[in-house]
Amino acid sequence: MSRYHEIKFRVVTSFQRRIGNPLIRRLPNQTLLETTGRSSGLPRRTPVGGRRTGHEFWLVSEYGEKSQYVRNIQAHSRVRVRIGGRWHTGTAHLVPEDDPRARLRTLPRLNSAAVRAVGTDLLSVRVDLSD
Repeated sequence: MSRYHEIKFRVVTSFQRRIGNPLIRRLPNQTLLETTGRSSGLPRRTPVGGRRTGHEFWLVSEYGEKSQYVRNIQAHSRVRVRIGGRWHTGTAHLVPEDDPRARLRTLPRLNSAAVRAVGTDLLSVRVDLSD
């Protein structure tokens, strides 16, 4: 990762962790991804932009395997997703063979634009919903 991308990553993730995510998580219809902390074992809720298609929920990680929620998925693939105020359980899969830029074109526009603007290592994630 270039120095520019490293600085961008640190600035954006610091803002998201301290300001953006705590505020956005409180919105009643915000889509949330709940993972299990790989060290703490505690639930970790991250606002995401994605779309449900049948029994699958798709999203794109801005920083690929550097994203904390992706690292949590690698340790514990069982997740929950809150869509439209309702929680769904599922199993998350990293899908590196999927084209994340093409995937973003199928997801909500505002979030996709933000992911494209700040992301440096895009990675598609699929959650197979069990309910």
